[in-house]
Amino acid sequence: MTPNIATGLVNSLLSFKPIASWAKQQARSMMIERAEKIGVPWRDRVAQLVRHDLEGELAKVINTKVVYPSYYLRSFHAYDSGNLGWEPATEVEVAAYAVHSRIWSKTGEKEGDAKLRASFHDRLLERFPHPRRILDVGCSVGMSTRAIQAVYPQAQVTGLDLSPYFLAIAQMQPSTISWVHAPAENTGLPDRSFDLISMSLVCHELPQDATRQILVEMYRLLTPGGMFAIMDMNPRSDVYRRMPPLILTLLKSTEPYLDQYFNLDLEQTLKEAGFTSIEVLPNSPRHRVVVSRRPEMSA
Repeated sequence: MTPNIATGLVNSLLSFKPIASWAKQQARSMMIERAEKIGVPWRDRVAQLVRHDLEGELAKVINTKVVYPSYYLRSFHAYDSGNLGWEPATEVEVAAYAVHSRIWSKTGEKEGDAKLRASFHDRLLERFPHPRRILDVGCSVGMSTRAIQAVYPQAQVTGLDLSPYFLAIAQMQPSTISWVHAPAENTGLPDRSFDLISMSLVCHELPQDATRQILVEMYRLLTPGGMFAIMDMNPRSDVYRRMPPLILTLLKSTEPYLDQYFNLDLEQTLKEAGFTSIEVLPNSPRHRVVVSRRPEMSA
């Protein structure tokens, strides 16, 4: 089946709410089963987190003035509340282990997530070895933020996310990281305040208009000569081109903006935002790193 026909079939199926609901539950069940198979105790990890004073943690980090864009208020990842709730916040880490377990191994491995992040940071180290101030955009519960801090231990690191629930979980682990609750389109952070900005596994969850607005904001936040690095799914990967329609249906049922991401010319969008020195670097069988710079002499 050609990609266009498969995409049309999948979209038609997901337009029916009972099928979409079934697909979400199947996708969720598959993740939990896969996590348990690779030795990640999904239910036990979640139970440990909910025993904490989560509402108290939320109060420490939430910015009550934040206005959530409409695209963020719909279902994500099989959660009706999207990213705005305790269920997704307490499950996102174990879900990441499950989702990334089969990137390099057909049978699955717990280390798949760590390998994916390391493959991203290897590309950064080659091109930008000594950043002083780093912003991790869409940091979720801090997995990407803590990983990049370990790579650059001398840097001042800030994690930014739109879900205060995710940030509440992130800040529970002691660190020197600063956590900011704000939309990536309008962070409220000072101009030219970071010389490396990282955005991992975020763009595929955005409509194209939001991506364009975020890239403009990232340009504003970068120092001249600074680097902006995106790591995400690779639409040109054979993994997605050859994906069976059933699996594609399950994937798209949890990723409402996947078609928009796959059809976005990211390199051109970066150019339109002002970035230069753009490189596209495959870093796994199904992911890519896109690095770019704010020009040294930019206004």
